Amino acid sequence: MAPIVSSTLTARRDQMFPILAETDIERMRRFGEERDYAAGDLIVQAGEISPGLVVILSGEVDITQSGVLGQREAITTHGPGHFIGELAQLSSRPSLVNAEAIEPVRAIIVASPRLRDLMVQEANLGERVMRALILRRVGLLESGVSGPIIIGPSGNGDVLRLQGLLARNGIPHRALDSDTDPCAKTLIGRFQIDPHHLPIVLCPSGKLLHNPGDSEVARCVGLLRPVDGDKIYDVAIVGAGPAGLAAAVYAASEGLSTIVLDCRAFGGQAGASSRIENYLGFPTGISGMALMARAYNQAQKFGVDMAIPDEVKLLAAADDGSDARYALAVGDGETVRTRTVVIASGARYRRLDLANLAEFEGTSVHYWASPIEARLCQDQEVALVGAGNSAGQAAVYLATQVKKVTLLARRDSLDATMSRYLVERIKAQPNIEVLTETEITALEGNDGKLEQVRWCNRSTDAETRRPIRHVFLFIGADPNTDWLANCDIALDGKGFVRTGPDLAPNRGLLETNHSGVFAIGDVRRGSVKRVAAAVGEGAQVVAALHACLAENSDHAATSEPARRP
Repeated sequence: MAPIVSSTLTARRDQMFPILAETDIERMRRFGEERDYAAGDLIVQAGEISPGLVVILSGEVDITQSGVLGQREAITTHGPGHFIGELAQLSSRPSLVNAEAIEPVRAIIVASPRLRDLMVQEANLGERVMRALILRRVGLLESGVSGPIIIGPSGNGDVLRLQGLLARNGIPHRALDSDTDPCAKTLIGRFQIDPHHLPIVLCPSGKLLHNPGDSEVARCVGLLRPVDGDKIYDVAIVGAGPAGLAAAVYAASEGLSTIVLDCRAFGGQAGASSRIENYLGFPTGISGMALMARAYNQAQKFGVDMAIPDEVKLLAAADDGSDARYALAVGDGETVRTRTVVIASGARYRRLDLANLAEFEGTSVHYWASPIEARLCQDQEVALVGAGNSAGQAAVYLATQVKKVTLLARRDSLDATMSRYLVERIKAQPNIEVLTETEITALEGNDGKLEQVRWCNRSTDAETRRPIRHVFLFIGADPNTDWLANCDIALDGKGFVRTGPDLAPNRGLLETNHSGVFAIGDVRRGSVKRVAAAVGEGAQVVAALHACLAENSDHAATSEPARRP
């Protein structure tokens, strides 16, 4: 078997697979326990929860991935001083790979909770381990041979939805075109799948799903786990964008039991940015996905529970006589109980006011410019609507992937709404055409596939029709607060959450009209709509959480029950 290769594996192999010195192993002993395995034993099996980080003392272990048709594909071989694990082991999620002892093995098993203890208590050693775990996940993402397998027609809306869900949550996966891939055709025949029932998803555990919803596939791959209804959290954070993840990192690092919930993926709108160049500390820029993935992993390092994708449906007072003040109704009849709540649900993308827009969403109309969409548009002309920084970043990225980008803006210039460096970069791209004072007036096509786009110049009334099959919309966002409609949380006329002095002179800046419920980031009225500002509010709210929790603890005996939101 030829080992699987990724660019990260080639460039950073020593960091990805470090060999621990004897002194390092001795420091790890107090966090785990020794265990023996016979030759042929499966120490870790793909689709099953691993016992933890496995530090090899003696013997050798083959690391493999189960292939599409059941064959084993080699990744690497570990010997004494190596350790088995990647990011899944940080939070007790199912393994993406197999680890088989090829001779008798003695190892130290560091269970996931103790692995997080090691990260905190042994900073230098923990840094090396954490870096290796992250790089191994990157390697699995690059190699494209691990995780669930999606089988369906290329460009199908549900295939793209499932790919987007897994990609945005950092889950390695494969997508096989059911029309052209011989392995896909073999699997369809083996499982006797009617083509009308595609796509299907084959999970690492071997379970087969028929066109699953986001929650179903997330539970199958271990991304989403059942909520512990008996646990009372210090804080529940609704939203996993920059504000929510910042709040989670600071809260958990200061000892607060924390859960983060998001209905789609971590990263929010920031995760959709192909390159952020004005975020402090990254002079060469960083992709929004990379920045948010670091925050997501950092939060898990401090023990934050992640419930993604899990939609919060209702925020209400907890009336169960426990120490919990609030209850969040989520998922399939599950409840999260918590002492405080942070609303960081961000914004939702605006849509064009076109009668047939929904017909093309998910196949030809996109709100995200990732490599998945770029592959669909390769060597084509695309239209991109918007004039903000997100639109500019997407235009520059797509220009490297497609034949031409036509950028349509309602205003007469990009200067008022887009950072100067992006305006200059767009002007420098020969395959980006900017049309100002222009709006899309019609989308034309059949069976969900776009064929023609019409737009009109508002100042001249001149109409243009072009054979464009993909449109990208970056026209701003509205506050994501529909879920608060029945929760008695004060909103302004545009749906933003009202907080602080906007409600009462003596109320904390980030507190809503309910004690112990806070709002941060883009969802809050008056917030600065920037990644750095959202991160700042996420850090700031933790001080308010501590004060609220301390006050409630001091006055628990005399406090009145919380009003139902």
